Amino acid sequence: MVVKKMGLLTERQIEVLKLRAQGLTQEEVAKKLQTSRENVTILEKRAYQNIKLARETLAALKTFGISTSVVIKPGTHLVDIPRLILDKADEANIKVRANFTRIFDEIRFKASDKVKRSRVIRQIIVKILPNGDFTVE
Repeated sequence: MVVKKMGLLTERQIEVLKLRAQGLTQEEVAKKLQTSRENVTILEKRAYQNIKLARETLAALKTFGISTSVVIKPGTHLVDIPRLILDKADEANIKVRANFTRIFDEIRFKASDKVKRSRVIRQIIVKILPNGDFTVE
């Protein structure tokens, strides 16, 4: 049996997490996936362990200064932010795994409380990780 992975999670783990997020019990998920409740328990537990590991890894990268920070100051126009991030990544020789639209959308979504209309009203910090991913704080 070939297990396909999506990041740190297997397709089956993601499937279990999606069904549980929809409110299904482990027993209902087991019936739907034609497996045992015990197997669903194991899949769910391992998925959450992998998610925890990923969060701890990101925290370590931020804590030890391995990531590159971009400080977006109040008054900055939203359409200027992707270029600021991409320029900083270029300086650090990191290829960002996102295009203009994804960066723009993530800023609008994850920092919505720091943006009013098309301008930044409170400082936003973006961390660019060595693998090209980024986080918005």
